[in-house]
Amino acid sequence: MQLDSINFEFMPIIRKTKSVQILINTIKESSSAISVTDLINRYNEIMNKSTIYRILEKLEHEGIVHSFIGLDGLKWYAKCNNCSSKIHFDTHPHFQCQQCGKLDCLSTNISIPSIPNRKIDFAQVLIVGKCEKCL
Repeated sequence: MQLDSINFEFMPIIRKTKSVQILINTIKESSSAISVTDLINRYNEIMNKSTIYRILEKLEHEGIVHSFIGLDGLKWYAKCNNCSSKIHFDTHPHFQCQQCGKLDCLSTNISIPSIPNRKIDFAQVLIVGKCEKCL
């Protein structure tokens, strides 16, 4: 489900509240990933952090956003592409700039190796360096 095509009437788990719409619009309009800390700092006047965490968890469950851990150990969120509540297709690497902290999804495909006697549910690849602006 892509952010552009979200129809709140068909989202049984997520109620259409002002807070949900604010977070969806923020992620939709962002050109890069957003940390949960940035969202909490940005919206602390209109919603508490437990509301933000709860909404993000539901959006991730519905396949609207995906999350990953950045260099700083914080959880970051970015738009999903064609994901659903049943399956996420977001096994792509992420790039984080060491200088400015910007974090992007990379469109490079990666393959996660199979490991004998293990079931892999998800994997994260974080590439760290300098972004185009900080070079």
